[in-house]
Amino acid sequence: MEITKLSADDEVGCAEAVAVDSAGWKLDLPEMVQHTPRSFANMLRYGWDLVPPRAYLAREDGIPVGLLTVDVPKYDNTNQTWIDVKVHPDHRGRGIGSELVGYGENLTRELGRNVVGFGGLDLPKAEAFAQRHGFEQKAVEVNRRQDLSGLDWGIVQRLYDEAVAASSAYELVKLTGSLPDDMLDGMVAVTESINDAPKDDLDIDDDVYSPERLRAYEEAQAKSDRTLYRVVARKKDTGELAGHTVIAVERERPHIGEQHDTAVSRDHRGHRLGALLKSSMLLWLREEEPALTQVDTWNAESNNHMIGINEQLNYKIVSRFLIYQKTV
Repeated sequence: MEITKLSADDEVGCAEAVAVDSAGWKLDLPEMVQHTPRSFANMLRYGWDLVPPRAYLAREDGIPVGLLTVDVPKYDNTNQTWIDVKVHPDHRGRGIGSELVGYGENLTRELGRNVVGFGGLDLPKAEAFAQRHGFEQKAVEVNRRQDLSGLDWGIVQRLYDEAVAASSAYELVKLTGSLPDDMLDGMVAVTESINDAPKDDLDIDDDVYSPERLRAYEEAQAKSDRTLYRVVARKKDTGELAGHTVIAVERERPHIGEQHDTAVSRDHRGHRLGALLKSSMLLWLREEEPALTQVDTWNAESNNHMIGINEQLNYKIVSRFLIYQKTV
C-alpha cells in the first residue's frame, strides 16, 4: 500500500479522496453532509482559519482505498493532533485503517506532539476499532440538523418576541462577511466565551483567540466560498458586545448551512440572549437565503442549555460521535 500526501491542486487526488470518504458515509451514515471535490480542496488550502489540515490518500495498485486527515492545531493545544480515518467499504477488514492510524501517530511524534485525538460514529465497530488502538473515550458530540422547510415560523417568531422582551437592554447588529475594525477586539472576548461550553473529560486547553485569528477565520471562509452571517448582541448603554451567533452558507450548495458559533459572554447571561440571537438569525436568513433548507450544528451531548434552544428550533439528531484521545 502506498500512502501519499495530497495537494489542494491535485484535482484527481482530491476527487479520489472524496470518493473514498463518500463511499464510507453512504454505508455508515448517508445523512451526513459530504465533501465535494471543490470543498475538499478548499479545506486543504484554507482550513477553518488558515490552518489547513493535512490529507493522505492510501492506494493499492493505483486504486484509492483509504484516507487519513490530520489536523495540527496552531493557536492552542499545540501538543496535539486530531486524526480522521476512512476506508472504502470494499476494502475494509484488511488492516488499512490500522495502518493509517499508525501513520497518523508517527506523524504526531515527528511533529514533537504527544496526544492524538480521534472521533468515530457511535457504532460498535467504530468503538471496537478505537479501543483496539488504545484510544480512550473522553466525550460525546452530537450532530443535529435543522429542517427549515418543516420549521414552524410561528414558533420562531414567538421565541424571538419573548427573547426581545427579556433583553430590552440590548440591541442586535447584523453583519455579513468580515467584522468592522471597531468591533474586532470586543468580538475576541465574546468568541472566547465558547470555552465555557462543556469539555467533558477531554485533555484540552481553552481555545485562544486574537484579532489575527478572527481575521484568518473570515478569510478562510470567504476563500472557501462560504457566506458568513453574524448577529451580534450589544449593550445599548455601554456598547459592550455581549454575544453572537454565526452561520455559514455554502455558495456551491446554497441549500446547506452550518452553525459555526453561538456564544454569550458570562457577564451578560440570564437575559435570553442565546434564544434572541438564534431566532433573529433564522428570521434574517429566511429573507436573505431563500434556497437554504438545512443547518447543521454540533454540540457536546452534555451542553443541555444550547441543546434546549436548538430543540425548540426543530433541530433533530443526525449522528452521535464518540471522541477519543491517546498519548503516544
